[in-house]
Amino acid sequence: DVQLVESGGGSVQAGGSLRLSCTTSGFSFDYTEMAWYRQRPGNECEEVATIDKDGTTHYADSVKGRFTISRDDAKNTMYLQMNSLKPEDTAWYRCVDVDYVNLPMDCGPSAWHDGWGQGTQVTVLS
Repeated sequence: DVQLVESGGGSVQAGGSLRLSCTTSGFSFDYTEMAWYRQRPGNECEEVATIDKDGTTHYADSVKGRFTISRDDAKNTMYLQMNSLKPEDTAWYRCVDVDYVNLPMDCGPSAWHDGWGQGTQVTVLS
């Protein structure tokens, strides 16, 4: 079974940091391009960052310079280090195998999709 499980979400004051983890199993993680997506209240599902199998990264303009995506293929795990958090970063965050992304789609807490983790809440307090 393909499994992706996020952890590390929570509540933090503006300017603080959080580190999300995405632990995976059931597929060849080291050959897979991965991504973090989020859904903010009242907004559509949006890409946050991607990382391909060679470690090449891409970031949304809104998080560039504040967030860092990384991966540890030995642990089949992807990370998202989030620094200088802003209230507008408050969202439901999910990790995904990019082959399963087909926007527009609901990636909030009540949605379920193959190839996606269930997600974790990040709340940034002003």
